[in-house]
Amino acid sequence: MFDMFIKAAHNVWPMIFIFTVIIVSIRIAYLICNKQRMVLYKEITMFCFIVYILLLYYIVTFQDNNYGTNNFIPFREIFRYDINSKLFLKNVIGNILLFVPFGIFVTHYVKSKGVFPIAILSFIVSCSIEFAQSVIGRTADIDDVILNTIGGILGYFIFKLGNKLLLKLPKFMMGQLFLDMLSLISILIIIYLAFKFDFWRIIS
Repeated sequence: MFDMFIKAAHNVWPMIFIFTVIIVSIRIAYLICNKQRMVLYKEITMFCFIVYILLLYYIVTFQDNNYGTNNFIPFREIFRYDINSKLFLKNVIGNILLFVPFGIFVTHYVKSKGVFPIAILSFIVSCSIEFAQSVIGRTADIDDVILNTIGGILGYFIFKLGNKLLLKLPKFMMGQLFLDMLSLISILIIIYLAFKFDFWRIIS
């Protein structure tokens, strides 16, 4: 499912482009009209989360329709795959990785001191995804909920670890200017690599 996330970025780029123009222009207008100072790295972080949600929506509604049977028995599908197989990598590891960004972003946003709220939010969102999939003709799988929740929890711990590492960095690296530049450079590098190595063609 993780490779589907990357494919989705290629398939929905017109939507992302239009959405970017709309949301960025409205956000800048809001900041100017209300005379608020823009914190670039925070704006970029929030925008990346919104794009992530758009890609997640595309994956669960338009990609790879499955007309099998629903699975409500925990771990049945997980243990069905050979740990060295591509199916295990795609359906088990992929479902975990798919929700890691969710755990990172939500932990940052709600500023949770414990993992329990992140686990509950991941569980609720994953359940809503499985319910929507069952309604539109795909299958619901309790194992996906389990794996997605694990991914959200993993994202929580990654965020907390990252915060601890940041505290050990020099003070200038914690300043807004440095974080703004780091955010911009990271996005530019990702865009450059995507076109340089033609990721879209490789994964198709």
